[in-house]
Amino acid sequence: MFRPQIGCEQYQLLAYLPIFKQLINQRIMNVRVAIVDDNTFLIHAIKEKLSFFEDIAIKHTATNGSELLSRLEESHHLDVILMDIEMPVLNGIETTQIVKQKYPQLKIIMLTAFDNDENIFNAIKAGADGYLLKEINPKDLYNGIHETLNGGAAMNPSIALKTLKLLRNPIDIQNPRDQEEISLSKREVEVLEQLSKGLSYTAIAENLFLSPSTVRKHIENIYKKLQVHSKIEAVQKAKNHNII
Repeated sequence: MFRPQIGCEQYQLLAYLPIFKQLINQRIMNVRVAIVDDNTFLIHAIKEKLSFFEDIAIKHTATNGSELLSRLEESHHLDVILMDIEMPVLNGIETTQIVKQKYPQLKIIMLTAFDNDENIFNAIKAGADGYLLKEINPKDLYNGIHETLNGGAAMNPSIALKTLKLLRNPIDIQNPRDQEEISLSKREVEVLEQLSKGLSYTAIAENLFLSPSTVRKHIENIYKKLQVHSKIEAVQKAKNHNII
């Protein structure tokens, strides 16, 4: 029976296979999540929902915004924060605004029982990347996390309709700075138009024949010029100024 000869170097490579597998699994598994809710029972319920999915790792839990900020000072190596709104000490909308200023790379999904227009509008203004209701099932919550990480804006259908209504008829909390002239390049306007359709960075890149990294850079510039912190807020402000 023929047996292939294995040299010394091949033996060394085989010895490292378990390590390679472990590193690959770590890269695949770790979507690092923090849960912020003043109800510890609901924190446990959210953890239970996400326990079905191997690539989700719960890194932090906190019962109010102030506690979360302390945790982030210790370690802000996260991907997504699931944020309640009504909390003592520091509520979710106030916390979202602070987190977005200090750690703009972190994605924040509001996970709340409140679906009134004011909360949705204020969450968007604060920089929230998505808005889901606590009644959501595990699979939709999981998909919402990944959708947000891929450049989308996770929302329950009812929230999406309310958001569309707000974009068409925004609550009038105008800032004097909103009246200033905003100048975007032709390419930035094209990216913003694609963004207004709810497309992910990858889809925008394909439609405009750009790389995803170039799209991200354009969006960063758009945020700076519009002085906003989220896609929904950027689209709203652009519509208010008749840019798109």
